[in-house]
Amino acid sequence: MPPISLVSPPAAAPPTGRAATAPSATGTRPVRPSRDPVGQRSPSAATLPDPTEHLPAPSPRRRPALSYELFPARTGSSFERLQQTVAQLEHTAPDYVSVTSRTGYQNFARVLELTDHVLEHTRLRPLVHLTSVGARREHLVAAIEALLDRGVRGILALRGDVPEGHVPEDDEFPFARYLVELIREVERDRSALLAGGRLAIGVAAYPVRHPESPTRQHDVEVLVSKARSGADFAITQVFFDPADYCDLVTRARRAGVEIPLVPGFIPATDPKRLHRLAELSGVHAPRELLHALECAADDAERRRIGTRFTVDLIRGVLDAGAPGLHLYTFNRHAEALDVLDALDLDRWSTAGTPDPGTPDPAATPHQGDPR
Repeated sequence: MPPISLVSPPAAAPPTGRAATAPSATGTRPVRPSRDPVGQRSPSAATLPDPTEHLPAPSPRRRPALSYELFPARTGSSFERLQQTVAQLEHTAPDYVSVTSRTGYQNFARVLELTDHVLEHTRLRPLVHLTSVGARREHLVAAIEALLDRGVRGILALRGDVPEGHVPEDDEFPFARYLVELIREVERDRSALLAGGRLAIGVAAYPVRHPESPTRQHDVEVLVSKARSGADFAITQVFFDPADYCDLVTRARRAGVEIPLVPGFIPATDPKRLHRLAELSGVHAPRELLHALECAADDAERRRIGTRFTVDLIRGVLDAGAPGLHLYTFNRHAEALDVLDALDLDRWSTAGTPDPGTPDPAATPHQGDPR
């Protein structure tokens, strides 16, 4: 399959909000010698100090974007285990980690707990999920401002899971595109805090038709509306065939979507989790994979089978031109690290300096319509 043309995320919108690096010496104009009032030449450019000499040398290659999804802990003991997982994942130098939240913000204190840990005790960048279903404007603005005050510069804007009996069309923000617009509005109001920088806003995309969508083209039309509302990138729901991702990219580009589409993956090692995923999202793992996992002699063989399948799937989309990968970890670092070790991302590294605008980011892989 020929490589797919994917547009890099805007350099002005890294999740950290950091400014772009200074230009290299080769990009500056030479200093011309000038004359003082009595006709004497000033020191030549060769004797002036080089303002870039203390800057780090640009990296000769750029690795595909790498990120993980994490869930907030439910208890103090599980938070201790989660901190260990974060530490293990940090060793792989991901571009960011996404922090999920529940619809209705019942666990927002726990979301902030994990976000604060990432900001204060690691070098990682958090991408925090916000959902709009059932939320009022004042609550959403307060949540956005609380994140900005902590130093968060990346938000994943999702509609979220619809509670039983709830009619999202009756909400103030029934779809994710309205949440994207609200985040941009708060961003403008807080421009001084951001020092003229910009938030990175991610949204969800669907390689496999969403259960609430009449057609796959409708999913693309929803993605178009979110991109036009100000989204910087999208992270996909899980899928099990590279062709599904490639078809999404093709249809999205034809519709005018230029933001990066980052593929999302689940380490396919647990058949129970895969069955549950199918129930909640409508995305079914291949029967052959499920059969192999269920017939494995032990957990070690099951893990090898699932890791091999996941690595082959990721290779398929990276070979087709995907800008990186987002791993849904379910707070288990071992399986994610198995995938990374077997994958060897350096195979897809490209020439050039690291792109600070590569965010990306994540749709919750297991339930809901994060529109």
